[in-house]
Amino acid sequence: MSYSYTSREAVCNSQDASSASVSLNGHSSCSASGGIESNITIITCPSQSDAESPAAMKVKGVPVTREEELIKNSVITPEDVLGLQNITTTFCSVKISQKSGEDMPNVLNHANLLLPDYLCGPENNVHNIDFTRFKIRDMETGTVLFEITKPPVPESARNKRDLDPSTGRFVRYQFTPAFLRLRQIGATVEFTVGDMPINNFRMIERHYFHGQLLKSFDFEFGFCIPSSKNTCEHIYELPPLSDDIMQQMILHPYETQSDSFYFVDNQLVMHNKADYSYNGGA
Repeated sequence: MSYSYTSREAVCNSQDASSASVSLNGHSSCSASGGIESNITIITCPSQSDAESPAAMKVKGVPVTREEELIKNSVITPEDVLGLQNITTTFCSVKISQKSGEDMPNVLNHANLLLPDYLCGPENNVHNIDFTRFKIRDMETGTVLFEITKPPVPESARNKRDLDPSTGRFVRYQFTPAFLRLRQIGATVEFTVGDMPINNFRMIERHYFHGQLLKSFDFEFGFCIPSSKNTCEHIYELPPLSDDIMQQMILHPYETQSDSFYFVDNQLVMHNKADYSYNGGA
């Protein structure tokens, strides 16, 4: 299941939570009852960016890696994803079969379909990290660009086994062109953790447009105590983009994409994806 977020004001304002949505594993939150609340201050992370040359994809001292090789590994490290040269495009093959009585073209009978996949599955989230609230603000003006909270799971559905474990791993954002000229934004996240303490919780987020790395961010969340609800704000120093690149990003909606990788003790436990439009809904 995927989610989309649309903004309609000069820069962007949030819609009602029932219609707007964000990556519920990486960019959102809901409060945990009976848990311990803590606040974490995250230092500013300048972007590592250079969209002029493919060589800019390479991180100094980190060997180049290939997605098709990483997907075979039992453990994926931060250095592994920093070595990737493009947005992940891993697909899984799903076989479908015609059921008796269904009117389905023969061409689809026993066909193999390709669906988006990730470098790790929901089962890797052994610490039960759940991002439940997300807010973005312009650091220069203090304007809240949008804010949204993950809706609670209905009581009737909490014990159902057929709930989609991949819900919220992909998000589609829609902004106005003015967003591209922001220089510094603050992204506040709230998240809950399970009954195990978390050390060395880290996120690496990489943004691409047409095969070029636009920006790469690297944040550490700090220590999280068991059964806690945590709040932190990541300060993004956005790189300046040329007028030509901004125009191309506006003209090609959803071709700007990002991977968000989450690590605990240097092991990949969550992987979310997003794409972006900057044409204001046109």
